[in-house]
Amino acid sequence: MVDLDFLDKTYQHNTLWQWALAAGIAVGVFFVTIIVRRIVRSRYARMAATPHIEFLELPLRIASRTAGLFLLLLSIFLASLWLELPKNATKLLLTVITIAAFWQVGIWATAGVVGWLDQRQTKTAATDRAAAGTFGIIAFLARMLIWILVLLLTLDNLGINITTLVAGLGIGGIAVALAVQNVLGDLLASLSITLDRPFVVGDAITVGDFTGTVEQIGVKSVRVRSVTGEQIIMPNADLLASRIRNLGRLRERRIVFTLGLSTDTPHEKLVGLPQQLRVIVEQEKDVRFDHSHFTKIGAALEFETVFFVTTPDGARNLDIQQAINLNVLRLLNKEEITLAMPSQKLWVENSPALLAAAGKVERG
Repeated sequence: MVDLDFLDKTYQHNTLWQWALAAGIAVGVFFVTIIVRRIVRSRYARMAATPHIEFLELPLRIASRTAGLFLLLLSIFLASLWLELPKNATKLLLTVITIAAFWQVGIWATAGVVGWLDQRQTKTAATDRAAAGTFGIIAFLARMLIWILVLLLTLDNLGINITTLVAGLGIGGIAVALAVQNVLGDLLASLSITLDRPFVVGDAITVGDFTGTVEQIGVKSVRVRSVTGEQIIMPNADLLASRIRNLGRLRERRIVFTLGLSTDTPHEKLVGLPQQLRVIVEQEKDVRFDHSHFTKIGAALEFETVFFVTTPDGARNLDIQQAINLNVLRLLNKEEITLAMPSQKLWVENSPALLAAAGKVERG
């Protein structure tokens, strides 16, 4: 028979049986939790691949973010409960598992907040384009707050007086703020964009010489897809300091066109022209006529016509202008009205000197 008496011998205040049992518990708990985590991640991956949001999707997303290092430390800590360890070792293990728990809770909290915001963004994206930029800023601030709390709790468990540390950071924060004032300016500008909403993702805007569609509102910059195809990255602070034309909120377009007619146009045709132009404009859909008048006498007889296109669609706006221009040309041809052409007249004075010079040229 095998002599098992050596298992009853004591090593570091515990028998070999106790050490073997603790090791078995640690290995068993670790592998079981790893398998459970794999199952959770597989289930979450299947749910995330579907377009609709399921009830368990967010809890599974949070659980799938469990770190392997945390599971290992948790297994060792549970196994240590079966052992009689020195006070220093017990205190060390308790500190390690507490700090690990803080960081794991931080990971879970971050995954939960970001996941919830992603779900809200998906639900509201179709009805509220501003949500894309708003949720991005909120997610950044939430992550920053969570990890600041985790760091402070970690330092507190390591025996560091966080009250003194926070006071010191308050003084040092002034110097840091001065050093990174441009970054902070962009951050505050992003909050202003989020709260005031001068534009949202999907809006067409014009800033200076650039025109494009807003693709992303970030913490430091806004990304705009230019009408010529390239992506323009604008710092938030510089963007808010500029005059922004939000074409995405355009309700109607004011169109002004001028006709310059020849000065020999008959009076009776001039009298009836404004009403004829009005008829041409009002026969188009999505148009609100404003006025048409004979406004100027000079090298040409000028008629100014103003109307509003009541749709923000740029292509529809061009179609309307084209149709009106063609109808105006048809009217002018029908009424035999000619447009004024650029011309110059040269007046020559019949002075004796000029006549004498002209005679010399002819004789030569």
